[in-house]
Parts: sequence; C-alpha cells; structure tokens
Amino acid sequence: MTPNEILKQTFGYPTFRPGQEDLINVILNGRDVLAVMPTGAGKSICYQVPALKMPGTTIVVSPLISLMKDQVQTLNQAGVHAAYINSSLTESQIDKALSLAASGRYKLIYVAPERLETASFIDFARKAAIPLVAVDEAHCISQWGQDFRPSYLNITSFIGQLPTRPVIAAFTATATDRVRRDISGALGLNAPYTLVTGFDRPNLFFSVKHPKSKLPYLLHYLSGHENECGIVYCSTRKNVDKLTSQLTAAGFSAAGYHAGMSDAERKRNQDDFIYDRINIMVATNAFGMGIDKSNVRFVVHYNMPQSVENYYQEAGRAGRDGVPSECLLLYSPQDIVTNRFLINNGRGARPDYNSPEEHRLQQMIHYCTDGTCLRHYILNYFGETAPTTCNFCSVCQGEPLDNPAAYKNNAAHAMSPYTAKLAAPSAENAPQQNGATDTNIYPRSKKKAAKRASGAASLNEADSALFDRLRLLRTEIAKAENVPPYVVFADKTLIEMATRKPQTREELLTISGLGEYKLTKYGTLFSDAIEKFLAGESDPDTVEVPAPLQKKRRQDLDVFYITESEAASLPLDTALSAADFAARLRSLRIPETVTKLYGTTITARLEEMGLVNITKEGSFQIFTIPADGETFGLFTETRTSQKGKKYDTLMLTPDAQAKILQWYVK
Repeated sequence: MTPNEILKQTFGYPTFRPGQEDLINVILNGRDVLAVMPTGAGKSICYQVPALKMPGTTIVVSPLISLMKDQVQTLNQAGVHAAYINSSLTESQIDKALSLAASGRYKLIYVAPERLETASFIDFARKAAIPLVAVDEAHCISQWGQDFRPSYLNITSFIGQLPTRPVIAAFTATATDRVRRDISGALGLNAPYTLVTGFDRPNLFFSVKHPKSKLPYLLHYLSGHENECGIVYCSTRKNVDKLTSQLTAAGFSAAGYHAGMSDAERKRNQDDFIYDRINIMVATNAFGMGIDKSNVRFVVHYNMPQSVENYYQEAGRAGRDGVPSECLLLYSPQDIVTNRFLINNGRGARPDYNSPEEHRLQQMIHYCTDGTCLRHYILNYFGETAPTTCNFCSVCQGEPLDNPAAYKNNAAHAMSPYTAKLAAPSAENAPQQNGATDTNIYPRSKKKAAKRASGAASLNEADSALFDRLRLLRTEIAKAENVPPYVVFADKTLIEMATRKPQTREELLTISGLGEYKLTKYGTLFSDAIEKFLAGESDPDTVEVPAPLQKKRRQDLDVFYITESEAASLPLDTALSAADFAARLRSLRIPETVTKLYGTTITARLEEMGLVNITKEGSFQIFTIPADGETFGLFTETRTSQKGKKYDTLMLTPDAQAKILQWYVK
C-alpha cells in the first residue's frame, strides 16, 4: 500500500497534516530526519506509517511508560501489532515479548532508553531486521533541553551494535536552534532532513487573568465547562490537595495528582481521568508527560509556571485532537514569590538574579503582564516570526485582566453557578481566600465565548444530543474492551459523526479517524445509533454492548491465568477496586495480547459465591455486602461520575485480593 492508503485504511485520516508526508517519504528513501512539530501535529504518524510499509520491526525510543502504553493501545485498536518493553513488566513478560518480537509478530516495539543497554534486548536487536529507530521526545538527549535524560546518550551506542545501521528519525515538540544542533550531534544523524513546522497551535485559545481571588473565578469558569475534561495545574502539592477538596466540595468531578501521593493513589486517579471516570485532574507538573488523552478541552494554570517552556508544554495538553480548546492562566504577584522559592530551594543557594532560571521566570512574568498578543509572545519566544495579533487570545479579544467592579458584592452572586454548586450557600460555608470570605463573581462574555466554543459546545442542540448518545456508546465499548474512550474514537470523530450523520459504509469511511479496521469493528454500532436517533427513538440511559463483542469477551475470560512466580510478584499492599485489581492481574501478562480479565468478571464470580449482592439503579450498580462478604474482605467506596452523580465501587482489601489471586494461578 502507498503511505496515503495506509493513512486512510489503518488510521482513518483522509489527508496528511503539514509536514507529515514529506517526512514519511524521506524516511522511506533511507534518510535520517529531525522534526520539530508542536503537540497535536501528528508526530507519531510520521514514523508509524513508514514502520507499516518497511520490512521488519521499528524500534521507538520513548521516555515515558504511560505514553508507550497509550500508543500501543491505540495501534492495537487500529489493528496494528505493537508492544512495549519497559520496567512496568516482569522479567518473564519481557522474555515472552522479545520471543514474540523475534518471531516477527510486531511492527513496532516501544522501549525506554534504559532498555537499549540490556544484553537481552541487544541480542534480540542484532538478530532482528530493524529498518528504523524513531526517537520520541528527542530533546531529552540534549543537556540544553528542559528534560535532559542521560540514558538517551546510549542510543548511538546501541545503534552502533546493530549489523546494519537503520534510518534514525528524531522528533520533538519544542527545541531551540541550540537544542536541535545538540540532538543531531548526539544521535549521530547523517545529513538529516530537518523540518520545523512551527510551534503554533491554532485550535488553542490562550488567556491570562489577574483575578482578585482565584478560587471563585475558577469555580465560575469550570461551571461553563461541565461534562468536559480538563487539567488544573498548581505549583505545590499543598495547593493540589486544597484545591481538589474545594472542587469536590463544590460538586465537581475531580481528583488530585502529585509526587507526594502513593503510587497506587496516583495510578488510580490517573486512570480515572484517562478513562473519563472523572472530568478534572488537579496536579503539579508531575502529571501530564506522556498522557496522550486527546479530549482535554481546557488546561488551567492556577499558579504561574516557572518558564514559558514549561507553560507551553503543559498548556499544549489541551486539544490534541485539533478541536477548539482553552488555555487559561490565573496570575498573581504571589506566584513570583512561590516560584523564586522553588527555584532557589532546588538550587540550594541564595537568589541569583542573573541565573538562567531567573531569566526564564522573567520571560514568564512578561507573558502574564505586558499586554501583547499572547500567541505572538509565545511564538516569538521560540524564535518563530508571527503576526503581532492573532484575534484568538484574551488580549486580542480585548478581555480585561481584572473583572469589572460592578460585578463585585452584588445580589446576583446568590444566583451564580459558583454558589449554586456549594453544598450550603451561606457566607459561613463559602470558600475563603487569604482568610476572607469572597463574594465576587466573574461573568463571561457570551459573544466572546461563542467565538471560541470548544468541543461539542460548538454543536447545535440536535447535534449535541446525538453527540451525547454516540459518546455513551463509545463509553460502553471502551468498558467492554478495557481501553480509554478516546482510544475507541476521538471526540473529533464523534463530533463529525454528529454533524454529518453517516449511515452507510461509504459515508462512514469519509469520517476522520475511522479506518477500515475500526469500520469493520464498530461501524454498524455507530450507524445503527445514528439511524435510531434520526428515527426519533428516545435517548437511552445506558447502551448495551452488542452480542458479538460480549461473546468474544466472555470466551477470552475463560483462558486467563498467571503462574505462581508471577503471582508472587504482585504487590498486595493497598485496597483496590475490582476493576483496578483486574488491571493489575492483566499487567502480569503480555499487554498486547491480554484483554482477558475484567472487574466485572471478578464481581460476577463474587456474586455467584454469595459474597456480594448486585442490583441496578439506572446506569449504576448498587452493591450490598453480607457478613460473609465483609469477612472475605469486601467493602464499598463512593465515587463521583463525570456527570457529577454518586455511585458505589466494589473494593477489595489486600486479604480479598490474595484469595481472588488464587483463582487464576496455574
């Protein structure tokens, strides 16, 4: 197949984005490449398409386990055999993955840079046909890059041990001229074709605000983004914990993430966000690298970051699918004090106002305060010539940095979305900022909001209703296959379906993100849903996964097992939901082949044993645990759905996990 045919049939995209086709053709012609492409520009397509066309197995070097997992899931959902090998796997899993790789099963293998130093991987690579080595996040090899990772320096040594030198393709989202030169030299690129497509993210609306009090402003902002996914970044762990509590108290579906949490808690919260079980992730900058969640509709910085590089990388996690999304920064002078403390505490020295860190902080302060076009400022910072106005940022649209005094302390406050979300709207219970009760509200301009309507908010009422129905179907399919919903289809694909309403095979194939493999797998499900909607059938509370998917899933469940040595490696140190425990068990097998055990399987067996009683209330399950179940180690935990509804989750103590573990040991 031609690259265009692979793009359409495998990935479902009708045309290449700027720069993609040039890079692919250069790689296929055997030349090294260095590409600087912004987040969301489709870097992965540039090495995935050549990998499918070239004989042998492409190696992708990636620094993050979560990114590898996400990429492999997405490829497998598109019908492409891929795997990852990293420290999250046991040695037996790694041996099995390498055995399958040696047999030619995989077209792409994602590895951490440290893996390239191991004897077993080097032995595999020397015997295998390796036509291409793709280096993702290539700025990690440069000591001048913001995420320098010494293990990246071993890539050239690894390549030098291969019997035939492969094509080397390096990709990054942000790199100055100095960093690009460093990447090329450190990787030993041979007369590389260098492409810098630009740093602009035209679908992102940038805004900076200086609210007198941040919390009520944020609450009001979030109330205008209900049912949308977003990230709120804070500068400290303390702020994360406090803000998470405040948001959940106000009725928002939110969870926290920072390095001070346990591994299990971070994983649970991250999975809840990725799988759309919560809407809002409140986090330090420890969260986000490698998270390929495409339907993040807003990123809010509750505190100013330390540099423009950090800000643009974090803000860029919004709108990866190309759908309009928002990036809001809430600034206060206190942010400068906090950042100087963090910088100097990290350096273990007194403030150095001539240091590179201080220079980057000053540039960030100017972004927040100098009143020029925000997009122009960012692009100019990265050395790109840009118009002085973009007409798609808060400065260009004339929005005030502070909100009008006329809206402060007035009676309309009682009707604001902020107070409506509080459990008790009295002044006594209102959230406080700096020790004082805040009564400000911050209305958004309807005219300006309409210009930047994000995601499904841009649909008319009828199309929005169809989008909700298609999203519900996507959620049920994702649950059945134990993948994040955006891996089934991105929001952009569902929005296009809701707008164009395809019903035939030919019409479905014109939808972006719907290739031949997904058409065969899901096409009928979605065309039927569209047909029923157009026929006026009522909107269901739940969608039953069709029998063919259910049947395949039940057959797979019967063959799941783990060995005694694998069982011994499983940590039983904290309570987990049935779904999370099933995921831990699955992680003991080869990720590419195992989607064969689910939380519903465990709960069904517990129900058969009389250890839990399960009833349904709408789309939620209600768990009642008898005395035997409590003795077994079962309990329930209340959580909040993405629509703000409370529901029960069946939880397993470590003792219960140990007993269930023995069901699957062979």
